Amino acid sequence: MYTRKLHPGSEFPAIQVPRNDGETLTLGKPQGEHDWQLVVVYRGKHCPICTKFLNKLTEYRERFSAQGVDLVAVSADSQQQLNEHLESLDLNFPIAGGLTVEQMETLGLFISTPRSEKETDHDFPEPAFFIVNGEGKVQIEEVANAPFVRPDLDTLIGGIEFIRKPDNHYPIRGTRDYG
Repeated sequence: MYTRKLHPGSEFPAIQVPRNDGETLTLGKPQGEHDWQLVVVYRGKHCPICTKFLNKLTEYRERFSAQGVDLVAVSADSQQQLNEHLESLDLNFPIAGGLTVEQMETLGLFISTPRSEKETDHDFPEPAFFIVNGEGKVQIEEVANAPFVRPDLDTLIGGIEFIRKPDNHYPIRGTRDYG
């Protein structure tokens, strides 16, 4: 069984998902004055590692914002699960749910089936991170198959700070054509 992958430098797909407030959010479309977006895909309410990571990400929002990077988190959770999860989250960025299996496949995510009804009631994505640049292209990505793989946020924001400095002329990496 193989998954499709988004390739660095490719267009990030326009995927619409419902936010916790019922509004629609388009992934990869930065909000406000931001021109880049960090899309964090998380497993869902059932994952304590995800809850901890999302709360930690809140501490970095200002540093991302200073670099013109908008933050958004998305899962496959239902509106009810999303709202229940918000009770254990202290976020300062939008959160969305309702990611469909087809959308997960479009993003090239690893998808898991719950081990039991105690875990959750639907297939869910494993963690992934996509940094979408001002041209709507995948600048940086990390797709994991388990909840234990997460980027170090200091290293990630430091890398974005380096990339965003015009004098560094840092290209999108990993684009070598194997054809």
